[in-house]
Amino acid sequence: MRKGILERLNAGEVVIGDGGYVMQLERRGYVKAPHFTPEAAVEHPEAVRQLHREFQRAGADVLQTLTFYSSDEKLQISGNVTDITGTQINEAACDLAREIANESDALVAAGVSQTPVYPVNRNQAEVKAIIQKQLDVFKRKDIDFYMVEFFKHVEEAVWAVEVMKAGGKPVGATLCISPQGDKDGTPPGECAVRLVRAGADMVGINCHLDPLTCVRTVKLMKEGLEKAGLKAHLIVQPLGFHTPECNHSGYTALAEYPFAMEARAMTRWDMQKYAREAYNAGIRYIGGCCGFEPYHIRAIAEEMSPERGVLPAASDKHGLWGAGLATYGTSFMTERACREYWENLLPASGRPNCPSMSRPALK
Repeated sequence: MRKGILERLNAGEVVIGDGGYVMQLERRGYVKAPHFTPEAAVEHPEAVRQLHREFQRAGADVLQTLTFYSSDEKLQISGNVTDITGTQINEAACDLAREIANESDALVAAGVSQTPVYPVNRNQAEVKAIIQKQLDVFKRKDIDFYMVEFFKHVEEAVWAVEVMKAGGKPVGATLCISPQGDKDGTPPGECAVRLVRAGADMVGINCHLDPLTCVRTVKLMKEGLEKAGLKAHLIVQPLGFHTPECNHSGYTALAEYPFAMEARAMTRWDMQKYAREAYNAGIRYIGGCCGFEPYHIRAIAEEMSPERGVLPAASDKHGLWGAGLATYGTSFMTERACREYWENLLPASGRPNCPSMSRPALK
């Protein structure tokens, strides 16, 4: 019997999440921007299956179902498909994640995200009906635990937690907010308190901003919980991009979003620094979201290997801190076979006419 998510976290284990699916699949030709709906689970299951396996080999303890924006309402708005339903996508996504998770002791998390009706009317009943429809599938598929993720408004996230909690499995809740708070100005600490009181077992941040900014926001959530006398496990699953100028708006306000974000990609060494910062902040569920590729997850697993006592399968093809370069035939390369070199490197962009930052659109 594999241990559940709360059993692992209660024991003090470091749980490594997976990376970003919809942006990776968009780059590979299976998902269409800007709506990023996940019909690939039905149309191209082999592509989803392959990405699950890559994240698992990189060290992920949790595989999330490709159910982001998987509601009939969002599918209709996107216009990406007309002959596939949200239920079909949710069912296929659950099956694919379970198939690959069963190749190891990984857990499957099924996620729901913000709804298209909330910005229009903030109708609680309508929001909960959309979430409930996804939950019905997750219950039939006996998913290990649930994730409420990518919510800009804590009010809507609270409603989603209330629905998912009735599913009888542990619930994690992550907001895509900045240290300044949610879109209504609710501070991160208060957001965390409201989510835990609604029933969330794990709370934190995902997407929209770079790793160290997200860690900073989770710290504020932790402070809020401590002041309220509440306890919950902490999660962080940030962007895999550098976003120093975004702050409250998130990366969608950047001029490069969504088709030129590659220049902002974080290195594997950036990810090791992030993993250590997250761990030192008391966060024990550490993963990634958009922009996180399998080698980024491997970097987290390698940084956490002293605490976890194990390296992932993908590390068989990677020397820690560039150790494999020691066998290269030239001195300038062998000198790079050490932690000191890579930890202190300031990577050049190779783009002399480009600015280091851009001006985000006002939102």
